[in-house]
Amino acid sequence: MVAVALIQAVPALAQDAELDALNLQSAPEVAPRVAQGPKLFVEGAIGNASQRYLTSSRDIGRVSLDFSHSVRLSPTWRAVLSDRLDYIHPTEDGADATVNSLREAYLSWQPEGGNTALEFGRINLRHGPGYGYNPTDFFRDGSLRAVTSANPFARRENRLGTVMLRAQHLWSSGSLSAAYSPKLADRPSSNGWSADLGATNNRDRALIALSSQFSQRVSSQILAYKARGNSPTLGASATALLSDAAVAHVEWSRGSEPDMLSRALGAPGPATTRNRFTGGVSYTTLSKLSVTAEYQYNGFALSQSNWATLGATAPDAQVAYLLQAQRLQELAPRHAYLIYLTQKGVGIKDLDLTAFLRVNADDHSRMAWLELRRHWPSFDLAFQLQQHMGRITSEFGVLPDRRVLQVLGTYYF
Repeated sequence: MVAVALIQAVPALAQDAELDALNLQSAPEVAPRVAQGPKLFVEGAIGNASQRYLTSSRDIGRVSLDFSHSVRLSPTWRAVLSDRLDYIHPTEDGADATVNSLREAYLSWQPEGGNTALEFGRINLRHGPGYGYNPTDFFRDGSLRAVTSANPFARRENRLGTVMLRAQHLWSSGSLSAAYSPKLADRPSSNGWSADLGATNNRDRALIALSSQFSQRVSSQILAYKARGNSPTLGASATALLSDAAVAHVEWSRGSEPDMLSRALGAPGPATTRNRFTGGVSYTTLSKLSVTAEYQYNGFALSQSNWATLGATAPDAQVAYLLQAQRLQELAPRHAYLIYLTQKGVGIKDLDLTAFLRVNADDHSRMAWLELRRHWPSFDLAFQLQQHMGRITSEFGVLPDRRVLQVLGTYYF
């Protein structure tokens, strides 16, 4: 298909050329973290997924209701609420068809003209400039209740926040923040209407982050994270404006914990100290084409030899491993690449193209995703294509869906 060829041919790119190039709160997001005024939209999707192990395909569908609102209660107090309701067909075994995700619900206090702010409640705290993988995004694990898109930015936006108390002090060239997240439940809930505190608050956690802007061209962040039962983890990230059109980003963390296979199988494994890393370059042209190429590394993931051995001896364990990687929003292979691109105004004004290609550098399997989206004042119409390619024992080749086609309509109130 022409669309598949397009995905495989184009390099990766940045989500939006107009966003701040040195923003360290993880690369472009679908929407701002704090909405200004109420935002409500309804989205419907219908499609078809061709099966790898069956001769017939399966029909898929979804209806979503998305609401977010930020309201100032007084000169010093503000309240934020963000919620998403998804009805998904067909459902996974044992899962509810209707899933509600309370993404954010918190109060914020900041004195007039002050440089210190306090926030309490469920907050979607995101860190790291990486596009497809964020080693310093410490509150991401277990936070995604419903998978409605393969786009990493949509997943980052639609996940659950974590209940926490957060304090932040700002100055002209940086900020210092501290967050404490208490244990509120033991395990995740399968109830679609649950607040699911067990997914995000199943252990005590704390994070300190220091952000600095050394110049108009270079910004950095240093983080220290601690979860009960694990040793402290250190992280750092930086972005640098290489030219008027090019931006580089790096992100790194180092900690001690059991490897991902031990966690997937629920087997007690020894804690080892390893690294996670992401690095990439984004380039934006005058025609609003934005391309990002990114290298990703996860020292806690299976090596290619261990993945192959697991597939030969315990194929079910491979599936459990991939499901655990998805739940943790972790990188499943040891090494991977991402190419991400966006193009504003493809042929006509208000027609946008977004595409990315994920490559498992160990087993050479690939996932390609493309979206064409046409905008009107209150309505979007989009076409999406997702393709999984690779040998039957590879990361993307083992997935049951070979190709997914969808048409989406979104109405904004």
